[in-house]
Amino acid sequence: MTTLTPILTKNWDQPDSYTLAGYEREGGYRALRTALGMEPDAIVQTVKDSGLRGRGGAGFPTGMKWGFLPPSSPNPRYLVVNADESEPGTCKDIPLMMANPHVLVEGVIISAYAIKSNHAFIYVRGEVLHVIRRLQRAVEEAYEAGYLGRDVLGSGYDLELVVHTGAGAYICGEETALLDSLEGYRGQPRLKPPFPAVAGLYGGPTVINNVESISSVPSIVANGADWFASMGTEKSQGFGIFSLSGHVTRPGQYEAPLGITLRELLDMAGGVRAGHRLKFWTPGGSSTPIFTDEHLDVPLDFESVGAAGSMLGTRALQIFDETVCVVRAVLRWSEFYAHESCGKCTPCREGTYWYKQMLKRLEAGQGSEEDLETLLDLSDNILGRSFCALGDGATSPVVSSIKLFRDEYLRHFELGGCPFDPAKSTLWAGA
Repeated sequence: MTTLTPILTKNWDQPDSYTLAGYEREGGYRALRTALGMEPDAIVQTVKDSGLRGRGGAGFPTGMKWGFLPPSSPNPRYLVVNADESEPGTCKDIPLMMANPHVLVEGVIISAYAIKSNHAFIYVRGEVLHVIRRLQRAVEEAYEAGYLGRDVLGSGYDLELVVHTGAGAYICGEETALLDSLEGYRGQPRLKPPFPAVAGLYGGPTVINNVESISSVPSIVANGADWFASMGTEKSQGFGIFSLSGHVTRPGQYEAPLGITLRELLDMAGGVRAGHRLKFWTPGGSSTPIFTDEHLDVPLDFESVGAAGSMLGTRALQIFDETVCVVRAVLRWSEFYAHESCGKCTPCREGTYWYKQMLKRLEAGQGSEEDLETLLDLSDNILGRSFCALGDGATSPVVSSIKLFRDEYLRHFELGGCPFDPAKSTLWAGA
């Protein structure tokens, strides 16, 4: 399990990895030629058999999602790639698009052909202008080479691909808010049902997948479903990009089979920074319940992480050592969620605001243990009651930090301030 599986990342060290020539040199677009010789339904079945699950956080089976499209509809079908990566700590899709944009473009073409769509969109957040330019150039190269447009590679299949720039709203990572944004409206979640598979973009049947999910399709078509399913675990097949950031010696992207542990990843990354020890970490970004060093050997697959009380999410492993105040970290995350709440529903709009206000006071030592119970009660009124998953995600670091680090919260009250403040503690010495 300690062996990395460089598939999506295999050519990142090449200076021209982002160009069409560099991608084709590594076998790029051969899978497309194979796919165009197959029936679309056969590709959908191959993806189902591979066990590929959504790499955007939810982990829903990709092939099954494709199969939800109604067999007949008066409206065109659409494929939309969610490239609005914007959660704190999540940083796998942006480097993938930067270093290897053509694997995403090829994945889009194959996936659109499989679901019988002639229109595809890649929705990218507006702040990453360098990625947008690189994607746009990759799409231009694909059109020039005959991989996009009318009669793709003489197959009779037509596909138009648009790179759409969002305006930088975290809520647009939610699939229906993304669709509203694509249509030119304010990005806010839609009421479901109807689900996007039935009535999505412009009212047509729509498949929405994450960048990494779509980018995994070419290798599955090229190597077969059994090849992909041979990696990972029984219910979480395949490989994934694990993003290690924070207090780690060699932060970066580590592509490995699902089921690898943080202990194994840290071994490959040189461990926690010298002279320090692991205090807490996120298994899937800031919207997942935090773990501690007691969870170092939890297999990083959907089932095992869930059984341990968190979510695999986007595999954004943020590493924090003993110099970090957990209350301050949770406050920073809560400020983000309060800022990014779209305001459509009361539990999230009001709840994240009160998170921010209460945690500011608690971090400053101006509170009591009773306030912790109020925070938990507030969390109960957000979880499962908000319009979309943003509210649910905002509760994760709050509830899990109180559960695991209650004593640290109490220490703030006892000192009348943050125990990690240099004026009150020597913990920052040598940090």
